[in-house]
Amino acid sequence: MKARSIVFTALALPLLISFNAPIAVAQESGATAEIKPADAAAMSSGEVRKIDKEAGKITIKHGPLANLGMPPMTMVFRVSDPALLDQVKPGDKIDFVAEKANGALTITKIQAAE
Repeated sequence: MKARSIVFTALALPLLISFNAPIAVAQESGATAEIKPADAAAMSSGEVRKIDKEAGKITIKHGPLANLGMPPMTMVFRVSDPALLDQVKPGDKIDFVAEKANGALTITKIQAAE
């Protein structure tokens, strides 16, 4: 029985590592231009309520932010790139990625909801 267990572990470990490697590389590189399937869990849905381009902030009424463990609410977010604010207007339904960056909740990706 032990021999089978060792063989299984020896075969399964490299496979598990290979599945996690692309995620680690994406996180380390800080890539936010395109949402990969592994990042789909970080996507949240919401509606744009207000945009403040001068301050680089956006107010969103959103559903649960699963990746941050937050319930639905309306709140203000910073944006990682002010150009993201040019893609939306108040009233737009959106899908977005919010992350905690430098102690602030920050939108790193935003797109029109499908």
